[in-house]
Amino acid sequence: MNNPKELLERNFPTAGQDARNAPKPSLYGGPDSSYDLAFADAEFLLHPELRPVRMQLELLKPEMVQREENIESTIVMFGSARILSAEDAQARVAEAEALPDGEAREQALRQARSHLAMSRYYEEARAFASLVTNHSAQLKSPIYVVTGGGPGVMEAGNRGAHEVGGKSIGLNIVLPHEQEPNPYITPKLCFQFHYFALRKMHFLMRSVALVCFPGGFGTLDELFEVLTLMQTGKCRKRPVLLFGREFWTRLINMDHLVETGMISPGDVNLFRYVETADEAWQTLQQVYGLGQPEGDSACGW
Repeated sequence: MNNPKELLERNFPTAGQDARNAPKPSLYGGPDSSYDLAFADAEFLLHPELRPVRMQLELLKPEMVQREENIESTIVMFGSARILSAEDAQARVAEAEALPDGEAREQALRQARSHLAMSRYYEEARAFASLVTNHSAQLKSPIYVVTGGGPGVMEAGNRGAHEVGGKSIGLNIVLPHEQEPNPYITPKLCFQFHYFALRKMHFLMRSVALVCFPGGFGTLDELFEVLTLMQTGKCRKRPVLLFGREFWTRLINMDHLVETGMISPGDVNLFRYVETADEAWQTLQQVYGLGQPEGDSACGW
């Protein structure tokens, strides 16, 4: 009689078992052979015709890992890769001040002082991520910080979570100038993307809020895609916080868009300005009822 335990075992070997145990006959083991298992053949998977499969894999891998890690809610932090920490920015000022007098020194000083002024956003991003990670750890479903995984504001977000002992997510992408992931991302939650579209989808899939710091083309692309999806009803509305009213109002004249009829007056309510980490967290507490007695939270946490 069969062992009852054996009746519950798999009928077939797993793909992993077959990949490990597949024979490699010398006659068909060379570079011109097509003998490798299709799913274990990297060269085959990189064919142009396999793009739909690669896109599906890029959707599934981060999704499956986050499910395994019980990640349900995230706050996404966008911002420039070029913003330095206060410490690094101050070091650049000191280096510029040490240069010989002349035009080169003056130019270096202007740039260094500009970096120093912008470094406050690095420190606010770092503080905000720490606040989110600390406070949300007490919720039924913790909120995890998500960044693009690179340097600058992205590093500050992952660093803030790391410094208070929390997990955080980094969605890095392959770029021609090779954007390395920053060292503060939880390794299990550090992902690399080929497709911008799939990466941006993962930014939104679990997000309960998006926090946008000053940035360039990439930051603007991410911000306006979110605003467009909410404006058109393609995704649910959620808080979008823009750090630094002066920066954003100088960069984008929203009043002009309303006055010329390019957007509706109510569209400016899709986002709000904040200046500090504390203000941003307090805004989210008000929107979602965080800190209320258990069971009274507006978002079900």
